[in-house]
Formats: sequence, C-alpha cells, structure tokens
Amino acid sequence: MTASTSKPNKHAHLVISILGEDHTGVIEEITDVIHEEGCNLEDSRMSVLGDTFAMILLASGNWNTTTKLEKALFRLSQNTDLVISTRRAERRAPGRDSVPYDIDVITLDQPGIVHELAHFFAARGVNIHTMITSTYTAPHTGSPMFSLHMTVEIPAQAHLASLRDEFLDLCDDLNLDGIMEPVTH
Repeated sequence: MTASTSKPNKHAHLVISILGEDHTGVIEEITDVIHEEGCNLEDSRMSVLGDTFAMILLASGNWNTTTKLEKALFRLSQNTDLVISTRRAERRAPGRDSVPYDIDVITLDQPGIVHELAHFFAARGVNIHTMITSTYTAPHTGSPMFSLHMTVEIPAQAHLASLRDEFLDLCDDLNLDGIMEPVTH
C-alpha cells in the first residue's frame, strides 16, 4: 500500500456518546483519555439531565490513534458507570446550498412543541442542525415555561420571507413567542 491510501495515515473522526451519573471531574476523565491517546476534541455538547451526565463529541486523529481511543474508552466504560458508544464518521462538508438561521421559541410548557416545530421544518425541506431545549419556572408567576433554540439549514432556493411568515403564523397558532434570524456568528 502507498502512504496516501494506507489506513494508518488517514485522518479519522470518531463520534462518541457518553451517559453516566453526574459527578465532579467527569469531563476531565473523558478529555484525559482523548488527550492521552493523541486525538483532538473537535466538537462537543454536554448537559446534565436530571442526575445524568450526557455528552456527545467528535474526536479526530489518524486511524491508529482513533482506534486506540476506541479501546481506551471501552476500558473506561468497564471501570466506571459511564455508558460509552462510538461510531466512525466523516467530517461533514459545509453546506453551500443552504443558509443557516437561528430559531428561538419561548412559551408555556406543553406537550408536542418540539414535534410541531420539527414537522414544520421537515415538511419544507429544512434540516435542523442543532437544537437545545429546556424547561424552567417563570420567576413571578411560577408557571412552567419551555425554551428552544435551534439552528436550521434552509435550502438556498427557499423563499425566506414566505418561510418566515409561515413560521410566525405557526407560532401564533401554537401561542409561541418565536423569532427566526440569520446566523451572524
């Protein structure tokens, strides 16, 4: 094999998902393994949900280092309460035929909000790239509130003004306070 086609020299990506009991130092444990195996942490999302720590991340290295990382993460999961799964992945090429928009919604908490929004965007060929939701108690009224932030990828050929009007109509129908703005960062 030539060096250009040999797997050991190929740049590789590994998607890692981790669940476990939340405790101080859990991120340090995980990042230590990634660093020790010679890989780079490229992207990550982490949250504590209830009493459970949840993280998903993208690590990269060459084929050998990501293989070593997979084995080290397996050992970590065997020696802790962490549930770790991995999957090989390709780095996603930036979308040149879409326009990124941020969506923010706040409303009284009610079942089905995420489903309605996901259906709305899917029906229009809009991909949801990232989504963060949370519930909280309104400070003065004590009402259960729901907030959502997502970044979507709108097809470049879409008529943005019409899509924004349809989104605002949906927000009115569902009693949501919503905004849709171009990504500026």
